[in-house]
Amino acid sequence: MLTDSQREEVGVSPASSSWSIRLDDVSVTYPNGTKALSGVSLHIPAGEIVSIVGLSGSGKSTLIRTINGLVPVTSGTVSVGSHVVTGLRGRELRQLRGHIGMIFQGFNLADRLSVYRNVLVGRFAHTSTLRTLLGVSSAHDRELALKALESVGMLDKVWSRAGQLSGGQKQRVAIARALTQEPSVMLADEPVASLDPPTAHTVMDDLRRVNTDEGLTVLVNIHLMDLARQYTTRMIGLRGGEVVYDGTAAEATEKDFEQIYGRPIQPGDRIDR
Repeated sequence: MLTDSQREEVGVSPASSSWSIRLDDVSVTYPNGTKALSGVSLHIPAGEIVSIVGLSGSGKSTLIRTINGLVPVTSGTVSVGSHVVTGLRGRELRQLRGHIGMIFQGFNLADRLSVYRNVLVGRFAHTSTLRTLLGVSSAHDRELALKALESVGMLDKVWSRAGQLSGGQKQRVAIARALTQEPSVMLADEPVASLDPPTAHTVMDDLRRVNTDEGLTVLVNIHLMDLARQYTTRMIGLRGGEVVYDGTAAEATEKDFEQIYGRPIQPGDRIDR
């Protein structure tokens, strides 16, 4: 975890609505017996941008999905802001998720709908059932959607069908959709895994600006060492479901990455522009 002086140095200034994240001795074992997390304890203060680094199967996706309740924990406690995620069900869990933006590797857009309609989905948790059923958005919702699209450079595609966009454009629309929620935490699960290098840098830069401009807590799953170093302030390394590194991202050495990966660094662990 960053010290107060380090947070000042990198310009971390949390928004008043930004939430912290805490995992206390969290373990997750799936029904098939696979142990994805083992005794993980972390505290991420409000306003940090943090990368979770590790090979496929290290527990990265499981960890990030415990934060919004997509994966229930077997033991331990997960808290977001003042809310204890562990044990939440039904309406209470849906309400919590309305404050947690989530960006997926597969974009999760409705290809037949316009970019504008896709982004407005981010307001569903904050919209009455009647308005949702009728497809009626408020002036505030429309303003949020357009502002979010402008912030990721996609305003010119507002009326395009999502299915006509490139992978990088889809991911930027997904970021805009999450911003339209007015979230207190932003989670990104392998957001650049299927993107070419220049587009991956663009998406990571968008996420960094979400952190710096909005003051939001941002947590990003990623396996590329140079992106973690360049775009996040803190890096948490997972190996076999356990934390093996937790420190300032820019200061992480190749030996640290080798400890996380359990092998020497390979060309695929880096990304070129």
